[in-house]
Amino acid sequence: MIEVRLFATFRQGREKIIFLEPDKYKKVAEILQYLDIPEEEVAILLINGRHSEPAQAVHDKDIIALFPPVGGG
Repeated sequence: MIEVRLFATFRQGREKIIFLEPDKYKKVAEILQYLDIPEEEVAILLINGRHSEPAQAVHDKDIIALFPPVGGG
């Protein structure tokens, strides 16, 4: 299984953690499309704790963390 962890506004209308079948998704971009999250809205994308890009391949047991831009003061 691929574990996708969503943070901040990405959780609105979605679960905090989503488990996906690895044989259905080859790249993070495909997961973003499935979740209806535009690539340009992702500020930080981590695969197994390392910075990555949407074109990065995903594998069984990967943990993907997605963060939107966060403002504050």
